[in-house]
Amino acid sequence: MNVVSSDVIVVGAGLIGCAVAHALSRQGAAVLMIDAGAPGSGASQASAGMLCPHIEGSHDPILQQLGAESLARYDTFIHRVRSDSGMDVPYVRNGTLQVAGTDEAAVALANLAESLHAQGVSCQLAEGEAEVRELEPLVRPQRAGLLIQSHGAVRTRDLVEALLHASLHQGARCHQSERVERVAHQDRHVVVETHAHTFHAPHVVVTSGAWSMHLQVEGHPVIPTHPVRGQLLRLQMVDRGLRRVLWGPDIYMVPWADEVLVGATIEHVGFDARATVGGVSQLCAAAEALVPNLSDATFTEVRVGLRPGSPDGLPLIGASERMPGLLYATGHFRNGALLAPLTADLVTDLIRTSSAVVPPAISASRFDL
Repeated sequence: MNVVSSDVIVVGAGLIGCAVAHALSRQGAAVLMIDAGAPGSGASQASAGMLCPHIEGSHDPILQQLGAESLARYDTFIHRVRSDSGMDVPYVRNGTLQVAGTDEAAVALANLAESLHAQGVSCQLAEGEAEVRELEPLVRPQRAGLLIQSHGAVRTRDLVEALLHASLHQGARCHQSERVERVAHQDRHVVVETHAHTFHAPHVVVTSGAWSMHLQVEGHPVIPTHPVRGQLLRLQMVDRGLRRVLWGPDIYMVPWADEVLVGATIEHVGFDARATVGGVSQLCAAAEALVPNLSDATFTEVRVGLRPGSPDGLPLIGASERMPGLLYATGHFRNGALLAPLTADLVTDLIRTSSAVVPPAISASRFDL
């Protein structure tokens, strides 16, 4: 069995893994990525790329705070990725519109607007059908709408490709279609074993998403991630498209110049990555109910991703308390795109300096890892 050494091994080459590899290789580290499939073939390939912390985190102050902090880094993050890769990464910050079709939902939006104003977050509350239509003419009549100007979206597939390209250009390596079978500690190094190689590095970062739960780590409990299936539609609108990311009841839409992404189901079905008639029908019905013009849209593709859930809905980031040199960056559920810059910075800081601090709410140590 071949033995390969590196400064840092990243187990998993999805969005989080590629973001970590890019950040570390920018600092001159020799990085090796290992993925059981192709880079970006897991949850990342079915990500809508929404950057909406004040909606995603509206019921979780911790997630809202983390998301806002990560969003504040996004302009710099994208600039670096574009510069280092020489590739364009579609990215917009033109706001998101969340709509309310009932009086109860309208009251909730008004309360959210008040809370955001108190935090200094710029937003605009539209009250009544006419005001909502001014913000989005294609939406079905609504009671209210909330435009949050700082929000936006990134095209996740393009981002993963650019991060991978930039990392490789900076000297990183990637072994794909190679499943990690065991992680152990030996002679002040972390040892990673696959069927073909034994890898040694002072630092190993687990970024395997939902599959982290299958990783055999010597002396560790099972990593508490689990798969949550998300089905995402790609549609092409016949006429003019939506102005910005649109949120409705049980549905969101992310428009680009050539298509609109519609998502997403939340299904606890284990590692079943099939697209289903029920899932597609649910999304189509919800999309058409919110934007009637979508009934004439061209159905292009359905994508399926297994998102990495965690017991408390928050990611697991930080150094292992059981194995020196082992770090975690997994369990991001459907917020991987939003939290990628923050996660990459945290992991890089942890490896570069022992004084780096991870917020306790997302520390991997809360699960005794």
